[in-house]
Amino acid sequence: MTTSSAAEATSRKPRMTRMTPYDEAMGRYEPVLGLETHVELGTATKMFCGCPTTFGAPPNTHVCPVCLGLPGSLPTTNRAAIEFTTMIGLALNCRIAEWCRFARKNYFYPDMPKNFQISQYDEPLCTDGWMDLAADGKTFRIGIERVHLEEDTGKSLHVGSTGRIHGADYSLVDYNRAGIPLVEIVTKPIEATGALAPQVARAYVTELRELMRTLGVSDVRMEEGSLRCDVNVSLMPRGASEWGTRSETKNVNSLRSVERAVRHEIERQAGVLDAGGTVVQETRHFHEDTGTTTAGRSKEYAQDYRYFPEPDLVPLAPSPEWVEQLRVSLPELPSARRERLQKEWGLSDSEMDALRNADALDVVEATVAAGAPPAQAYKWWLNELSRRATEQGVELATLPITPVQVARVAELVAAGTLNDKLARQVIEGVLAGEGDPDEVVRRRNLAIVSDEGELAALVDAAIADNPDVAEKVRGGKVQAAGALLGAVMKASSGQADAQRARELILEKLGVPS
Repeated sequence: MTTSSAAEATSRKPRMTRMTPYDEAMGRYEPVLGLETHVELGTATKMFCGCPTTFGAPPNTHVCPVCLGLPGSLPTTNRAAIEFTTMIGLALNCRIAEWCRFARKNYFYPDMPKNFQISQYDEPLCTDGWMDLAADGKTFRIGIERVHLEEDTGKSLHVGSTGRIHGADYSLVDYNRAGIPLVEIVTKPIEATGALAPQVARAYVTELRELMRTLGVSDVRMEEGSLRCDVNVSLMPRGASEWGTRSETKNVNSLRSVERAVRHEIERQAGVLDAGGTVVQETRHFHEDTGTTTAGRSKEYAQDYRYFPEPDLVPLAPSPEWVEQLRVSLPELPSARRERLQKEWGLSDSEMDALRNADALDVVEATVAAGAPPAQAYKWWLNELSRRATEQGVELATLPITPVQVARVAELVAAGTLNDKLARQVIEGVLAGEGDPDEVVRRRNLAIVSDEGELAALVDAAIADNPDVAEKVRGGKVQAAGALLGAVMKASSGQADAQRARELILEKLGVPS
């Protein structure tokens, strides 16, 4: 075999790709997921008392005898919380109970001032629903076991190097959050996801967050804890029918972390099983810095909580007529809205996914409503503005520029007043607080130079300064006119009307345009 033929044969050999621990685990095991998502409702007052629910108040300033569990205090049910929970259940295709009641869930933590939590146990308000979602081009139907209402706990702050109770120097407790209405949405076991399990988990929480925001029942700010997810993962050998022992990673508070927690637990549990060990049923903590989990405490069973009916609250009995009123008042749900807008705007699936990932659907829709063509609204928000939001580490919608202002920038470009380069400078000025787009254009003198006399002078100067290039254009090398146009744009600081400038160059050099 000659050297060249040997090299050719070598180039035809398939490249060997090293399997990751995750890929190896998925070759031997099938994951089963269970997601328990907690959503703080956006009511004005707490679940069973009149204390405000404002986030970020000084510690222990939004408390009263009821939410502190002082002797002799009695709870009363927040009607708005019942309404919000029912709306969630309806949007998730659940059956709404005609009769249900609260229960006491008994366990001791420092952030539970009553030493029990008022929750729902065997009689939840909403049951047996479902949600359809897409992940990696495939559609999955996620069963919803229950949607029940309870009160949130307080918040413990462990002061020390670890940030957790183990290794803390001391701990502080803030009871402001204790008693805020909290909805728990529990999925049925999610099977048959294969290697897409982490993506499916993230897609589910993403869709759920969009749904809560659309319904207007919560601000779903994961960084503030108003939406958090407990991630249950178990593995069973491929071909088996009995589920493995599950772990529960508690209070995961970002979409990315949900995906990472599932992936890590699959890898960890596979390693335990491969070594002949046994997975322990326990709660675990997720670590953002490493993407790993560590053991928390052994996982309780229902009997450990000693549930019994809450004696201080009457049962709930929502009438069918009231439930139907809520059903017909539901807004357009996120999946239907995306499908409609994708058709109206002519977007591809990947473009719509990009809008969702950037959390830009609302601002783009508002920009289109303000008069911008969909393609232009998409372009400015998903490119220039998304880049700036990423650089500043803020959410896109919090940038100090409105959809109306972005629509005006698009209008100025369409009218020929600005080109893309100048438009970016206008956006920069708006973000810097220099006023609306028209005001920034005036202050910075950014309008395109379209005056014939001024353009002609710029073109004459470019030809005079580049005689060799001009001669090439006269000789038929029309593409060389780009160098002359570049000189015009440089001399005008990018403000010359590029199309008209090119036409003038060709006219002056006697070349048909």
